Amino acid sequence: MKQQANQIRAGQVIEHDGRRWTVIKQDIIIPGKGNAIIQVEMRDLKTGTKTNQRWRTADTVERLMTDEKELTYSYTEDANIVCMDPESFEQVMIPLELLSDRAPFLQDNMTLTIDLVEGDPVAVHLPAQVTLTIVEADPVVKGQTATSSYKPAKLENGVKTMVPPFIEAGERIVVRTEDASYVERAKG
Repeated sequence: MKQQANQIRAGQVIEHDGRRWTVIKQDIIIPGKGNAIIQVEMRDLKTGTKTNQRWRTADTVERLMTDEKELTYSYTEDANIVCMDPESFEQVMIPLELLSDRAPFLQDNMTLTIDLVEGDPVAVHLPAQVTLTIVEADPVVKGQTATSSYKPAKLENGVKTMVPPFIEAGERIVVRTEDASYVERAKG
């Protein structure tokens, strides 16, 4: 399906120069003079190599249609994650690199949404938020106000985040998987 370059979004799969690419991110560049340009960072589905490509906003690209499938995460083995199809109980191996920096947020029995092109996995979507325990948190500095200052903390999965001063080590918090940012204290 043809689409204009200015409609390219992260996570889409496109065909360019006879190869299939998954879009990592896209930026609109507006020069001081002339038309806007779309700069797209993308990864080759077969080789895994990354490249940047620029298109004018009026250019068209071939977007490949993806199928979505929900799988349950089981475990990580070498450079793959092993997921189970909850309907057929079939195990599916998915390259860990599709998760990039979100891999530490994987939890046992987590439901993942996998994008497939002709049966091949091209993208993995985690739930928007997960609940984790704080293992380390800096002490509160006297004089800081709760509204404007955050302090560094380390989560049980090793990821560092910024939390409000009232959060202490041992507490459970809700974190966004997209950018590891604090959302709220876990309820219950």
